[in-house]
Amino acid sequence: MKPFAKPGFTLVELLIVVVIIGILAMIAIPKFQDVKGKANTAVMKTDLSNLSTAEEEYLFDHDSYTASLSAINYNASPGVTVTVSAATASGWSASATNPQSAPVTCAFFHGNVPALAPATIEGVIGCK
Repeated sequence: MKPFAKPGFTLVELLIVVVIIGILAMIAIPKFQDVKGKANTAVMKTDLSNLSTAEEEYLFDHDSYTASLSAINYNASPGVTVTVSAATASGWSASATNPQSAPVTCAFFHGNVPALAPATIEGVIGCK
């Protein structure tokens, strides 16, 4: 051991550690954002599925679908905006958006109403 050497790390060793941490962060952050976006899309799909159940309950009681979310006592998840585009006695369509998952929009239609993009198949939630 050198008589005047102090224990510790050199500047080069510390810089190498900082560079390695930076590289790991560059890899991890985009993956985290992707997972977060998928979670927001899943929440929108769940909200549209819950709306479908509420609309069917309303149809059973009133022989018609409704465009009024308050009439079916429906509340979307925080941050999600659900809009019923059409509601008739024989069908309905709705879309869901979430600013945190932009530009993803999910839509659903059922019955005798025009398809609402990005949904293309009746009864199947479509997202784009």
